[in-house]
Amino acid sequence: MDLTIVILIYTIILILLSLWIYCKISCGICKYSGHLIGKVVIVTGANSGIGYETAKDLAQRGAKVILACRNLERGASARDKIIASSNNNNVHLLHLDLASLASVRRFVDSILQNEERLDILINNAGQYYTENKKTEDGLLLGMQVNYFSSFLLTSLLLPLLKASAPSRIINISSIAHFFGRIDLNDLNMEYSAIFNSHLVYANAKLCLLLMTMELNRRYKLKGLTAYALHPGVVNTEMVQHLNSWFVRNILKISKTFHKTPWEGAQTTIYLAVTPEINEIGCFFKDCNEARCSRAVQDLESASKLWELSEKYVNLK
Repeated sequence: MDLTIVILIYTIILILLSLWIYCKISCGICKYSGHLIGKVVIVTGANSGIGYETAKDLAQRGAKVILACRNLERGASARDKIIASSNNNNVHLLHLDLASLASVRRFVDSILQNEERLDILINNAGQYYTENKKTEDGLLLGMQVNYFSSFLLTSLLLPLLKASAPSRIINISSIAHFFGRIDLNDLNMEYSAIFNSHLVYANAKLCLLLMTMELNRRYKLKGLTAYALHPGVVNTEMVQHLNSWFVRNILKISKTFHKTPWEGAQTTIYLAVTPEINEIGCFFKDCNEARCSRAVQDLESASKLWELSEKYVNLK
C-alpha cells in the first residue's frame, strides 16, 4: 500500500479517536451522590432515552418517581425495570399524552388527588419531527407536544410545587432555540408561509426557555426555581423519526460520537439533585451554565408569552 495512503488512514483514525475522546471528556457528569428520600418527582416521557435514565437515577436515590408516559405498555416495562434496578417499589406509572390538553388535565387531577407534595417536575417529553397538522385542541402538533402541554402541565401543578418549596422545575430545551423566531401574533404558527418542522421545534424550545425565565421571575423568591438545559446530541429513538433522509443517516453514521442516554441525562439529574447550584443563569449543558440566545433575555416577551399561552391552553 502506498505510504501516503497509509499516513492518510492513520491520520483519519487519529482525528476520529481524538474527537471521540473529546466528546467523552467534555461530557458533564453529575457528581452529587445524595439521596432524595421523601421527595416526589414527575418525569414526562420516562419510558425510554433520557427520561428513562433520569427516572432510574432518581429512583435509585430513594425518591418517589411518577413516570408520565403516552404508551402505557412501554411505560410499564420501564417502571418494572426501574424498580428491579433500584430496589425502590415507589415508582408509579400514569398516562399522559401531550397531544391532548384533556389528557394533561386528567393527569394533573390524578396527581392532585393522590399526592400531598411535588418536589421536582421534569418536563422531558418532546418530539423533534412532527407533521403539519393540528391536534384536537386546534394547536399545531409540534408546538403542543413540545411546549403548550408542558406549559399547561406546569401551570396546573404550580400550587402543589409552591406548597412543597423548595421545589424545582426542569425543562428540557435545546441549543436549537438559537434558531427560534417567535411571533407573538402567530404563536401557533398558523400563518407561516411554509411549514418547517425544524423551525417548529426551535420555536417550541425557545418558548420553554422563556417560560423558564418567567417562572423564575414570578416564583424564585418563593422557593420555586426553574432551569432549562440542552442535553446534547444523544443517541436515542428520536433520530429514527427525522423526516430528512440525509440528516437521519448522517446522525446514524456519527452516532459513535453522540452521548449515550445515560450521559444525556446527567445535566437533568445535576439540576434535579444538586443542593445548591451557584450559577445565576437558567440554561445549562454538560452540568454547567451555558450561553443562551438574546431572545431569552427579553423579559417583556417572556411575560407576554406566558399570558398568550394561558389563552391558547384555556387556563383561565
